[in-house]
Amino acid sequence: MVPALAMAAAGTELSQPDTVVADLLEILRRQLHMDLAALARVEDGHLVLQVLCGDVAGFGLRAGTTVSRRDSLLGQVLAGELPATVADTLADPRLADSRDVRDRSIGSYASAPIIDGEGRVYGVLCCAGHRSRPASPERDGRFLRLLAAFLSDTVLDLHEMWARRRRVWQEVSDLIDSGGPQIIYQPIFRLADQRIIGVEALSRFPDGRGGAQRWYADAATVGLSTELERLAIGRALAVLPVLPADLTLAVNASPTTISAGLLDLLPDAPAGRLVVEITEHEHIGTDRHLLSAVEQLRTRGVRIAIDDIGTGYAGLEQLLHLRPDIIKLDGVITRDIDTDAARRAIATGLVEVASEIGGSVVAEGIETPAELATAMAAGIPYGQGYLLGRPGPPAGAAWLRPDARRLEVPGGLPPPAGAVPLHFA
Repeated sequence: MVPALAMAAAGTELSQPDTVVADLLEILRRQLHMDLAALARVEDGHLVLQVLCGDVAGFGLRAGTTVSRRDSLLGQVLAGELPATVADTLADPRLADSRDVRDRSIGSYASAPIIDGEGRVYGVLCCAGHRSRPASPERDGRFLRLLAAFLSDTVLDLHEMWARRRRVWQEVSDLIDSGGPQIIYQPIFRLADQRIIGVEALSRFPDGRGGAQRWYADAATVGLSTELERLAIGRALAVLPVLPADLTLAVNASPTTISAGLLDLLPDAPAGRLVVEITEHEHIGTDRHLLSAVEQLRTRGVRIAIDDIGTGYAGLEQLLHLRPDIIKLDGVITRDIDTDAARRAIATGLVEVASEIGGSVVAEGIETPAELATAMAAGIPYGQGYLLGRPGPPAGAAWLRPDARRLEVPGGLPPPAGAVPLHFA
């Protein structure tokens, strides 16, 4: 089995082809009143599930799963050894010994091949249901063939998409095999006395594909984001043995990675010194898996932060549902906060919200003395940014030395009024 290939995330150059295919699959699934729709691509002696929609987990499948062309139900259908459409698999004697029907609880299915412009089989379009359904093979077949013909017209785009995916998968996979990204640490300051009270672990990647955000977004398009994030978090935690006891370590994780579980990565003793920053403002709503995973982290003493707040509705939705211990004010809001009344209003409002929920605010991206002074005047008690301290490796870092963990800021700025304790340590 090859690593999972997930549907493309919005906002990357790889997302549009998958989005189009996923939309068509959803139309097909609803039209046929079935539980799952999928596009599988032929590769050597296998079929690779390229894009899926519907009850993927219920069938024990995921994007990137490979099945044998010779032994699998899908392969036998494509080879003409089994009918293209079956309304009741349990009533069809030809499927009595099918492991796929039994193990994946397939009660009905329908399929059609996809042929490229040179007459070669690109793959197969298929739907599956958990239960039997009223037999309408002609109508189902016509709709399937109609959609397959449409995809056949764009099969060159599918080939190109797959080739790009393979390149991305190889680059991300090679990085994982080599140990993952480099980890550097940026200090977090208490602004009242400019003392370091924690560090945030940041990923740095090889040149050529852009920054960390691009690497993680591309990893998500090939189903490797959780593996890559867990590897980065594991490397970040390696600093704990040398991290002074009065400092907190913050690590970043997406909602998907948090839902998949982080407890096995966390050390027992210093868990109370850890902050997990939730990044990538995916739609959370009332996701029970995420909320449950967050509560499990909290029971271990881990504090929860929301990253990049102030840049959109999704971040505010996280704020309402998760009630974080720490709110990170995005650098987009911090930048020019000294000259922009709207930015100051957002910052002041978030300080009030944090106070109401028993949390506190960290301003990211502080780069000028004026931004620092304005953040403090807004009641923001904690901050980070190039003015305060640039990220770097632990070796020789000031935050390792208790006598060198104070920042001398030009102007001798006064402490902010009404600052809310963050309780990092």
